[in-house]
Amino acid sequence: MELELIEEGSTSLWVPRHDSTAVFPPGSAPIFYNPRMALNRDATVLVAACTEPRTYLDAMGASGIRGCRVGHETGTHVTINDRDPDATSLIRKNADHLGLDATVTCRDANALMSEEPFDFVDLDPFGTPAPFIDAGIRSSIRMIGITATDTAPLCGAHLKAGIRRYMARPMNTDYHAEVGLRILLGYAARMTARYDRGILPQFCFAHEHFVRLHLRLARGTQAADQTVARLGYIYQCPSCLYRTEGTGLFPEQQECPHCGKPLSPIGPLWTGAIQDTDFLSTLTERLPASGLAEPDELEKILTCCRNEPAISYSYDYHKLAKAYRVSPGPIALVLESLQKEGYSASRVHYSGYCIKTDAPLEILRERLTAQ
Repeated sequence: MELELIEEGSTSLWVPRHDSTAVFPPGSAPIFYNPRMALNRDATVLVAACTEPRTYLDAMGASGIRGCRVGHETGTHVTINDRDPDATSLIRKNADHLGLDATVTCRDANALMSEEPFDFVDLDPFGTPAPFIDAGIRSSIRMIGITATDTAPLCGAHLKAGIRRYMARPMNTDYHAEVGLRILLGYAARMTARYDRGILPQFCFAHEHFVRLHLRLARGTQAADQTVARLGYIYQCPSCLYRTEGTGLFPEQQECPHCGKPLSPIGPLWTGAIQDTDFLSTLTERLPASGLAEPDELEKILTCCRNEPAISYSYDYHKLAKAYRVSPGPIALVLESLQKEGYSASRVHYSGYCIKTDAPLEILRERLTAQ
């Protein structure tokens, strides 16, 4: 296996050399490493720096880059695991290269998490994290990070796969990234509540080909009940632009107030806030001195997430304009006019042309045509 020394953030380590001519270069090497996930790992390093976990588990280490970065850039004692002996050999090489006091294990991730507790458990599998979330929750003392790259099932493009994996019904909407994020959050919430524990979303976002959750876990039946109370559905009209949301474990039969069609329920999923705004402020304050790989891009996401209303859906600005047959002005002017009328309104972190607002559709149409 041919290796090359790379640097990500302030950490240098050995990774397998990819075949750059392959359709998916990260998959061409015997041990997985994806440079496009640097932003995802940046977020985890920053979260770990601000939460100061006593112990941290990178459950599916591969090259070990995530766990090595957390250990090297935050000083946290890390355990890095992979079930592939070749991967664990590379992880040990990288830990020695960095002088880390790290524990390297070669085990099935679910077996390890079923037997040992960690302050911060991190799940970053290839594809769906669904088979690992239950064990990850049981292993986690305080924090859990979850990455999903199976966005097509989460967002409804592969509907049957999404239903099988997450026991929820997604839908491929014009705000599909939000749907995928909240479907994953809802699944994590249901898995957590079974153990009389609850989740408190700290920093959760969708970007390009992945969804990333950072969750704080709380113990007790009250925390579990509060978590269950946040589960609900988005109700999407199949014919017009109308959408709404509601809480409850089971969907309600509703009709669109604009065209009378039965609304399609999406879920169960997490409704309400997906960020802790105070925590996002702390992350933003620490960012300039963090030495991360992509600080500017992460700062944009943090800023947008901090301003987003706690609404479970958004509107595609272009589709609004097409439906209403108008040529609207800049998004910023529409948002400003909605805010002046007392409505919540903002851009979204996962799209440059979607907006979130609690304004009724008729008000939104008026603001669009007034520009």
